[in-house]
Amino acid sequence: MEYNTTKEKLILPEYGRNVQMMAQYLMTIEDRNRRTEAAKELVSIMVNMNVAVRDTKDYRMKIWDYLAQLCDYKLDVDFPFPITKPTDIGSPEKLQYNMNEIRFRHYGYTVERLIESAAKLPEGEEREALSMMIANNMKRNYIVWNQKSVTDEIIINDLFRLSKGKLRLADGTRLASVNAQPMTQMNQRRNNNNFKRNQQGKKNNNNKSNKR
Repeated sequence: MEYNTTKEKLILPEYGRNVQMMAQYLMTIEDRNRRTEAAKELVSIMVNMNVAVRDTKDYRMKIWDYLAQLCDYKLDVDFPFPITKPTDIGSPEKLQYNMNEIRFRHYGYTVERLIESAAKLPEGEEREALSMMIANNMKRNYIVWNQKSVTDEIIINDLFRLSKGKLRLADGTRLASVNAQPMTQMNQRRNNNNFKRNQQGKKNNNNKSNKR
């Protein structure tokens, strides 16, 4: 018995071994015109095997690229499109990890940068207004990550610590109220309200039909 592990490795597993064997057979056809016609037939077969590819842009160009790949880019036929080799594309640029150090991750990197900018402003109304805006944003972020209530004093103290003592809100400052209700409950309530509206709409339509 012959196992797949002992056979030649599939270049494009999504098209299977039979397509790969037919692609290799193209290389044995001596007449170039016949070889080109046979390649067109194989491309049509590959398109029919993967109907979803038709929804993509320039799908036939991609199939011809696949055929060339199956033949190790050695197939000599009249390609209707320029063939793109992996070497023509080049290797993608490696993405760098974000190495920014965040002291309080639940507030986020942007908040810390805002605090840094606000701390550079001279004392006055603009600095106080920006500090208040940042504190309210910190409170919202805290609720999103912790999903529980938080006192204004905690936020004000964290703002003071993150700004290294440069941003201090006055004692008794009240921050904006934030709904600490978990998102799952909010979604459930929204779904219940939508269901009630739909049921009420059906009831109204039935009443109109009965009156007629």
